[in-house]
Amino acid sequence: MQMIKKVVGVALSFGVAVAMAIDGYIVFFKNQQTSSAANSDTSKTTTKTTSSTKSQASSTSSSTTGKYKDGTYTGSSTSTRWGDVQVQITIAGGKLTKINVLNSPNSEQKSVEINEQALPTYKSEAIKAQSASIQQISGATETYKGFTGSLQNALNQAE
Repeated sequence: MQMIKKVVGVALSFGVAVAMAIDGYIVFFKNQQTSSAANSDTSKTTTKTTSSTKSQASSTSSSTTGKYKDGTYTGSSTSTRWGDVQVQITIAGGKLTKINVLNSPNSEQKSVEINEQALPTYKSEAIKAQSASIQQISGATETYKGFTGSLQNALNQAE
């Protein structure tokens, strides 16, 4: 009976180790391939914006080809545990075409590293989905909350 418990324990431990290795590969290596293309148009600013906590919309002209009105919209600054996140979106032809991150947590080196990995992925996924309904990346939960919150606010302005 003890031998069976040991075999089951070893098999279970091995299965968990394999799952962790696969998850690590997906998060750190596969996302780098996806995010390298998105990094080329990533706008990274690390300055705090104090007057941008209020949403503003500019150049809003009506579009009939998509869900949203063409223009540039700034989402509200969304507070997270590690700092504020704020995005600005561009709508062209009624579709979400560009997302600029105006502000993201940058007071801790770990936050900067996480954001460098997660934000390009979040941006490309949101553009593909044409919404703020995107998958969360493990380890970047706070960035996800801030990014999707600010993005949804900007998209609401564009409707």
